[in-house]
Amino acid sequence: MLSFTDIQNDAVVRTYVQKGNAVLGAIGFTEHGFAHAGIAASTAASILTALDYDARTVELARIAGYLHDIGNCVNRAGHAQSGALMAFSLLTGLGMDAAEVADIIGAIGHHDEGTAAAVSPISAALILADKSDVRRTRVRSKATIGSDIHDRVNYAVIDSKLHVDPAAHEVHLTLTIDTEISAVMDYFEIFLSRMLLCRKAAEYLGLRFRLEMNGTPLL
Repeated sequence: MLSFTDIQNDAVVRTYVQKGNAVLGAIGFTEHGFAHAGIAASTAASILTALDYDARTVELARIAGYLHDIGNCVNRAGHAQSGALMAFSLLTGLGMDAAEVADIIGAIGHHDEGTAAAVSPISAALILADKSDVRRTRVRSKATIGSDIHDRVNYAVIDSKLHVDPAAHEVHLTLTIDTEISAVMDYFEIFLSRMLLCRKAAEYLGLRFRLEMNGTPLL
């Protein structure tokens, strides 16, 4: 069976991730390269592991997390759908089982908030993993912090943790933000739709989504 290590080390995959990140850099978006791909992969897998999903489902979530943004090398607009089609061609060519390919491309095709929906455990885990990756190191240049709200909010995040509490049936996103750099309301101005999507993804997994910022529960 095709493994996450196979995907991570594949030269074509690495090229798609690099090129997609370069395209977004050219149009002023935050980092979407190997760091984001790796964090999305690890977090999606850890969510399903905490919920006792079988090892293969966890592995497929890890693969989906790593591949989810490759469509950015085509265009940011519609990148979830173009990425799903790219992943279909790639994974089919590498001999992955059709049912597993379908699960992965379904998750990739449903991860962007414009068209996103939790349609499977893998897709729900990917949504939570992708939308919770808010961090200072995603900002490419400090020069844009004053003028770009996305860069300002990401740069203001000192610490971000996503934790699943199976006993309480909850998933917690805990953020520490430097309010001297960005106000809490700035975060909600650009991320409210993403947090509501996280709530729906959590509900699909039988969890309640909780957001805490600087020690204060918000959702």
